[in-house]
Formats: sequence, C-alpha cells, structure tokens
Amino acid sequence: MANNLRETENLQEHLQHVIQLLYEHKLAEGLLPPQPLPEQGLMDGLLHGQSLAELQRLLDELHPADVAHILEVMPLEDRLLIWDLVKAERDGEILLEVSDAVRETLIASMERGEMRAAAEQLDADEIADIAPDLPRDVLEDVFQSLPMEEREKLRAAMSYPEDAVGALMDFDVVTIREDVTLEVVLRYLRRLNELPDQTDLLFVVDRNEYFKGVLPLNRLLVSDPAALVSSVMSKETIVFYPDERAQQAAQAFERYDLVTAAVVNAEGKLVGRVTIDAVMDFIREESASEALSVGGLSQEEDLFAPIWKSLKNRWTWLAINLVTAFVASRVIGLFEDSIEKLVALAALMPIIAGIGGNSGNQTITMIVRALALGQLNGGNARMLISKEIGVSAVNGVVWGAVVGGFAYIIYRSFSLSLVMMLAMMLNLLLAALMGVLIPLTLHSLGRDPAAGSSVMITAVTDSGGFFIFLGLATLFLL
Repeated sequence: MANNLRETENLQEHLQHVIQLLYEHKLAEGLLPPQPLPEQGLMDGLLHGQSLAELQRLLDELHPADVAHILEVMPLEDRLLIWDLVKAERDGEILLEVSDAVRETLIASMERGEMRAAAEQLDADEIADIAPDLPRDVLEDVFQSLPMEEREKLRAAMSYPEDAVGALMDFDVVTIREDVTLEVVLRYLRRLNELPDQTDLLFVVDRNEYFKGVLPLNRLLVSDPAALVSSVMSKETIVFYPDERAQQAAQAFERYDLVTAAVVNAEGKLVGRVTIDAVMDFIREESASEALSVGGLSQEEDLFAPIWKSLKNRWTWLAINLVTAFVASRVIGLFEDSIEKLVALAALMPIIAGIGGNSGNQTITMIVRALALGQLNGGNARMLISKEIGVSAVNGVVWGAVVGGFAYIIYRSFSLSLVMMLAMMLNLLLAALMGVLIPLTLHSLGRDPAAGSSVMITAVTDSGGFFIFLGLATLFLL
C-alpha cells in the first residue's frame, strides 16, 4: 500500500512539473501575458529556452502509462504539444495505454506514416486493441507489412468481440514438450533473451501443438533436472476457449488467483494465453463502462472533448429523462384538485418519490453486481425478488412510520400521517420490484443491465410515488 501511495504521489509530482514546464514555454512564446516570476529557476528556463527540452527529457523517463495519464488530463492544445514531444518509437505503447476517447484525438493529429510506424512497433494482439481507431487504409498497410504468421494472429485477434477471451489473448507463449528433461528445458530458457511478461508457468504441448498441461516455474527450479517434464508437470489446470466470455475468465482469475492461463481451440490446440494484466485492464474498462451506463452516458468521454461531441454522448438519456419527467408531471396534473384542497400534499409528495428512488437504486446496484459476478441465475431470481420485497416491506414500515410521525407533528393530522406511511411502504415495494426486474430484463435481452437503470428506476418511483400518495390522499382524506 505504501509503495502504491508513493507511486501516486510521484505521478502527481510529474504532472505538476509538466504543467509548470508548459507554463514556462507559453510565457517564453508570448502565449501568456508577462507576469512576475517568483523563482529564479523559472527565469533561467525562460532565458535559455530550455522548457521544452526539459519536458521532453521528463517524458522520456516516464513509464508509458504515466505519459498516458498526463495526456488524458491535459486540454487538447497542451495534449497535442506533449504528444509531439514523445519519441516516435514510444508512440505505439502509449497509444495502448490511453483511453479510447483520447486515443482518437492523438491519432487524428498523426500523419499516415506515423500511425503505421506506431502500429508496427506492437505485437499482433496489441495492434488489434488499437485497430478500431486506425483509418482503414493505415490498418491495411500495417497488415501487409506483417509476416504471414503475424497476419494470421492479427486476423484471429480481430475476429473476436471485445467481451470474448480471444480479445484478451496474448500470442507470446513459451511451449515445451513433455518427453524432455528439466535440464533441457532450463538450457532452452537460457537461450531466450527474456521471458514474456507475466510468465509464471510454461505450456506443455505435443508435436501437433495439442495442449497437455503446464509446468510452473517454481516447480521447474526445485525439481531434479534429470526428471522428465511429464513427471513434474500439472495436467489439472484452468483453460479457456477464445469465444468464451471474458467476464467468466475474469471471475476465474479472481477465484483461483491465476497469473496466466492457456487458451485452446475446439480441437484442444494451444492458441495463446490470457494474463492477469489483460484481465485487470478488462475489469477496469468494464467498471468504467458500468459507471457511465448508470449515469446515462453512452460511451467514455474525453474530458476536453468538443462541446458538440459531449452533447451527443449525453443527449439520449437526457431526452428519455425529459419524457419521464413529463409523465410524472401529468400524474401530478391528475390530482390538481386534491392538491388545491390540501396544500400539504405538494410539500410531502417529493419525500415519497425521493426515498423510493434511493431504495430502487440500492436494489439495482446489488442486482447489477450479482449479474457481473455470475451469482444470479434463473434458479435463485425468484428467491432474490422475495428477499428484496421483504427488505423493502420492513423499510417501508420503519421509514413510513418516521415520515408519518413528522407529518403528524407538522400538520397535526393522524389520517395524513397514515397515508404517508402507507404510500411510503407501497412505493418502496414498487422500487424493489422494478429494481430487480429492470436489470434482469435488460440482461435477458442481451443489453448492459446497468445501462440507464438509474434513470428508469427514478422515473418509475417518481411517477409511481406521486400516483400512490396522491391517490391514497384523494381516497381517504378528500
């Protein structure tokens, strides 16, 4: 934890240093009005025109992921200035690290030759990650420049959807035969320049590349060098298929504490591997996508994207929300006479709707999480609905009594307090039922269960809460 905190602090220090150097550069270029310079170091930087040179040296020393973070938090003009200072041989690995939205802005500023050179620095599975953002003609140039074996790997990686194991697959694997000794394996490993990242085991295959098992490195190092691989390797291991859901692979990595795992085709031949870093990236992207979906955003958005682009990303659910707001207003309109006769209803009805919306969002959060973790299925869905309704019933009694008590204290009406209590209970029951059904319905239709769920549950609890409360008040009080 201490190391992680220190790395975060270092990144923030680097970011502040970059901002200061950009400030110096803009002053030197006359892009900012002259201002008093508090530090002699700043004056020296201006006099010698070294700001950009120092900034370039700083960027060269930073990890690609840190450079990517700096690019993401910079306004577009400063981002492109920093991007021009990055060494060309690092373009590819930085493009891999930045978000999709920021990657679009960087690629849009590059020449065709620059894009091709950046892509050619990457492996086939990495090219597949940035391929959707590359122009078609550039991608074709890159494809033609690859060796035949790499072309096949790239074609295979691009053939899988983003949520499939094949999209996470890494082709850089170390394979060995089961009929050789551990001494032979050790000599073979010594001839390699380096092992692929996240290598904690070797994959055992036969002459036809059929997967047989794995040989953990720790077992290789402590076993008798004269022993055969077949006598030391593990045949019981976790394997995945390219068309399997990446979410299931992520759950398996978490459950079994995996670092790497084999990917085999339908015939049982080894075609690649999945590593923990790819799984972590997938989990992070899924979490970010889920958070955006709950808020009604259709896709990830560049913080400094043009206004028009941001508007298009946000309009869909705002339009839906406007429609639901009109529906809620018409529900209130049905009871205008009741509100005129008992003005207290106008003051109290937002309480019913607000608590219902909060309760419904809590239920949706639990259901979406259960779906993401694979904990919810057809066998336990009915039991879960019953449980959530039970929770809401108890909450309705408890908090209905609380708001009913406040209503009695303020308006001295026992019948009004009972209506408040009953309306609270019914709206919480409605929130629980819809909080389960909305994400389950979206999931059964193949949609993201979090997409707009918050907007929909708020619409239901607002309109439903107003109708229940005003209807009960009209029936029993007026």
